[in-house]
Amino acid sequence: MPRPVVRVRIYKYENLAAAPREAEDDLAAEEPLEIRIAGRPISITMRTPGHDEELALGFLVGEGVITGAGPVPHIRRCEQAPGDSVDVLLDGATIDLGGLTRHVFVSSSCGICGAASIDAVRKRFAPLGAGPSVPADLLLRLADRLRATQANFERTGGLHAAGLFNSEGELLFSREDVGRHNAVDKVVGAALRARLLPLSAHVLLVSGRASFEIVQKAIAAGITIVAAVSAPSSLAVDLAHEAGLTLAGFLRPGRFNIYSGPQRITPGASATTG
Repeated sequence: MPRPVVRVRIYKYENLAAAPREAEDDLAAEEPLEIRIAGRPISITMRTPGHDEELALGFLVGEGVITGAGPVPHIRRCEQAPGDSVDVLLDGATIDLGGLTRHVFVSSSCGICGAASIDAVRKRFAPLGAGPSVPADLLLRLADRLRATQANFERTGGLHAAGLFNSEGELLFSREDVGRHNAVDKVVGAALRARLLPLSAHVLLVSGRASFEIVQKAIAAGITIVAAVSAPSSLAVDLAHEAGLTLAGFLRPGRFNIYSGPQRITPGASATTG
């Protein structure tokens, strides 16, 4: 099984007037994962090894192939396949593989780069529910709680993270990956396994920026509040407005911006400040 962090030999410049010294450095691992449905390859995504089954489930939730209804699909690793491969078995459910309009390769930097058409990028999902109302100070504390779980980021500086919280600010799942969309897929897959979907009473936090694909994946999982440590993209904001999703960004001590759905964030402090 590939490791999430690999150690490499480097040459480190610390004094530009002198020769570099040899050293070792930790890097975030990036390896391909093939996702199959009933033996049929449908995607290869570049990811950080670990939580591969959750990644596959979350990917299929984001594609609209599976939902929280019915039994959780069984997943098996394909030992005979070259490299890493997982096979999702949908227990006889009828699915439309033609609806999977991506090309086979998905990069770690962008989860929708393989979409076959512009129409395929903008998927339609069930309307979002009312969702929770959370105090502004609770939203700010989520970033510290997520950062405390990022052990591999501390070693490498090269991983994104996603965290799923309940409306009281309790961290339920956190995952790291070189791809920000993969980290979200892993969190959604974990929630699916725990039979929590739809996630209308939950908050998703991402460690970097909020892209269109992350907002789309949140909508597919029923999430009503998405917060990002960094900025959202313009298309992410457009989609958030269209879906009625609350989107916050630039979480900093004492301040943040709300780009859509301000009604779910209330001024002031929560009763529990720990």
